[in-house]
Amino acid sequence: MHKKILLAYDGTEEGRVALLECADIAHLLRAETHLLAVMRMPSGVFLAEGFVPETVMEQEQRHIQSTIDDGVALLREGGGSAYGHLAYGEPVEEICRLAAELEVDLIVLGHRKQTSFASRWWKGSVGISLLERAPCSILVAVGD
Repeated sequence: MHKKILLAYDGTEEGRVALLECADIAHLLRAETHLLAVMRMPSGVFLAEGFVPETVMEQEQRHIQSTIDDGVALLREGGGSAYGHLAYGEPVEEICRLAAELEVDLIVLGHRKQTSFASRWWKGSVGISLLERAPCSILVAVGD
């Protein structure tokens, strides 16, 4: 069954729903869990022009690392093994890369419901993009 799980986590309310579902599944299956947060990098234009000060990037990195640490602590409460990962780039690419590298059996992520077609089209969906590229099964947790 699922021996190794990758949780794509961003600390949002939807991500928290996925975290709790992942914790339940990992506990029941005694699976090794890996929590991944992806920090999107600003485009080269912004960096070249100095629009994103290094201190802002460092603050964001510290915030994301804190989110990872909190999530890993919650996953470990059930007695299982959990590891945190921070990647830089596009979420779908980084989720697929780490899933393949770790040879995970399941990817878990949350879903934020989009209220309009335009919103879905403009923002896209990590979950839908993952369906085309993931090397394993995917569980999309949907909150209330």
